[in-house]
Parts: sequence; C-alpha cells; structure tokens
Amino acid sequence: MNKNDVEQLEQVIGYRFSDRSMLRQALSHSSYANEHRAEGAGDNERLEFLGDSVLEVVSSEFLYLTFPEMPEGELTKLRASLVCEAALAFCAREFGLPEYLLLGKGEERTGGRGRASIVSDALEALIGAIFLDGGIDQAKTFIRRFILEDFEHKKLFTDSKTILQEVIQRDYKSNDVIYSVIGESGPDHDKHFTIALLLDGEELGRGVGSTKKAAEQEAAYRTLIELKKRGVICI
Repeated sequence: MNKNDVEQLEQVIGYRFSDRSMLRQALSHSSYANEHRAEGAGDNERLEFLGDSVLEVVSSEFLYLTFPEMPEGELTKLRASLVCEAALAFCAREFGLPEYLLLGKGEERTGGRGRASIVSDALEALIGAIFLDGGIDQAKTFIRRFILEDFEHKKLFTDSKTILQEVIQRDYKSNDVIYSVIGESGPDHDKHFTIALLLDGEELGRGVGSTKKAAEQEAAYRTLIELKKRGVICI
C-alpha cells in the first residue's frame, strides 16, 4: 500500500491519520500479515475487536435517540440488522474499501477481496483505528456517514427479499423476479457468489456474498432502491 493509496483512502473517508501505520494495520488481513512477518506486519484482528465495540456503542446511542419510544427488544433487533456482516460489507463496498485491503496471495487468488466476512471485519478494524488515532468523535463521524447515513433505507437490508416481493405484488404490474448467479469463485468450502436480480428481464440490482442467500439479499436491496428512485414503488 503506497503513499498515494493511503492519501486516496483518507480523502474518501474524510479522515487523515496522525499515525498512518494504524491505517495500514486496519487493512491487513491475517493472510497478508503471515506472509510479511519478517517485515513486522501485523493483522487487523485486534483493531476489529475494538472497532466492533465502538460501533455497538455509537449505533446503540443513535437508535436510542432516534426511537425514544421503541422497547429494548426491538432496538436490539434493529441494531443487529444494521451491523450484521452482510450490511457492513455492503457499506464498505459503497465507498470502495475492498480495493485497499492487503491480502495474502492465496486469499487474493480465491476471491477474498469480495468475501463479506473479510470486508466487514476490515470495516470494523478501520473504525477501531480511527478511534485510537482520533478519538470517539472522529469514529462517530465516520460511522454516521458510512454506516448510519440513509438509515431508513439500510434498515430494510436484512429483509430485502421479502420486502421486495411484497412491494412488487402491491405496486408493480409484474411479478417476474429472477435471481441469476453470474459469478462464482473460491474453493468449495469458502465460495463467493455474485447474483443479478432480473425483473421482467431487466437487471436492476446486483449483490455479492459468501452464500447465495446473502448475495440475493444485497441484489434485492439494490433493486428496491432503484425502483424507488424510478418512482415505481413506495417503501
């Protein structure tokens, strides 16, 4: 990861690190660290642990203040849907985080850059790095911008297939929905799928995931947003 990559990512996320080694570590998967131990490389697992906790606190505060009448059980379910692996991977892809990840050769070859678990872990590690480097206010700003922004749409993410089917039956003139596998990579025990959603033969959304179901959820979510933009459905 060269200086230009670092500066480019800092510009994307709107935060400049005082200690850029912290950013590099946040982006370093264990497979990369294992191949570069002699150079003193570390992985992002400890930062991920920290970032997960920071994310939980910030998202909990956000939901607590946003929904003053919502009971604890519902708040817990809503938070879980916002910070689940698939949702975090989606958020990370939206601002291009996967392209900056440091992966080992084998992980790169088998499609690790698109794997939801790796991408979501890196996002949490990045949160942890921002927290350590700049404090809770900087971490909160990042989380609100890249994870909690457009909250009303993102809370649909985990139920997007069901919601899409319901709104199409209610608002759309056709019900011809097809989920088509257009890409598959990785070994049998760790597959990576890309799925396109077709409505009346037109591709309206595409999703990626470590399972077909996860990829279908993302494709359905992107389709919901696209149909809303067109004014075809109401959500």
